[in-house]
Amino acid sequence: MSEVLIVRTGTANLASVQAAFERLGAAARMGTEAAAVRDAVAVVLPGVGAFAAALPALEADGLGEALRERIAAGRPTLAVCLGLQLLAEGSEESPGQSGLGVLRGVARRFPETVRVPQLGWNQVRCEAGDGMLGDGAAYFANSYRLIESTPGWRAAWSDHGGEFIAAIERGAVLACQFHPELSGRWGKALLERWWSRAQERVPC
Repeated sequence: MSEVLIVRTGTANLASVQAAFERLGAAARMGTEAAAVRDAVAVVLPGVGAFAAALPALEADGLGEALRERIAAGRPTLAVCLGLQLLAEGSEESPGQSGLGVLRGVARRFPETVRVPQLGWNQVRCEAGDGMLGDGAAYFANSYRLIESTPGWRAAWSDHGGEFIAAIERGAVLACQFHPELSGRWGKALLERWWSRAQERVPC
């Protein structure tokens, strides 16, 4: 059985992510070693909490560079919630703290004209093209978001005080601002598609 490596960022609620993959029949384990991130068939970067708390831990352990390498190589990688924001250039939540720089832009706080944080279900609308993402409804829990796409990536959008990136994908790399593991059948189907794509990369 192929294994999913879940990166322990120190801020994440990992139990729901691990349980979601176990329901799919995937073996899931936690890890913090850069070598394991480089070698794993599939890697999940979850996150719940503060940008400033998670990013330094990734960089100090060499995990940040390992994540950049596998994403650049198009190897199966899934980022969830704060995990997506960590892939960006930075966040207004932590001025002066650089992100991993995989995605364009800085995560910005929702305007005070809407409820902050955004908690609950919201619609997801995909750009045209082939990929894992499709239109649907997902569960969000976030105060910050990206408002611009990255060239070469296919985005899905949602709206809360203005359009923002709900998810973005390129090949076997998928980053979701929402929580697919909490997004009912639609979220489960998205995880299944990502896991199926990861399985296709397993050597015979």
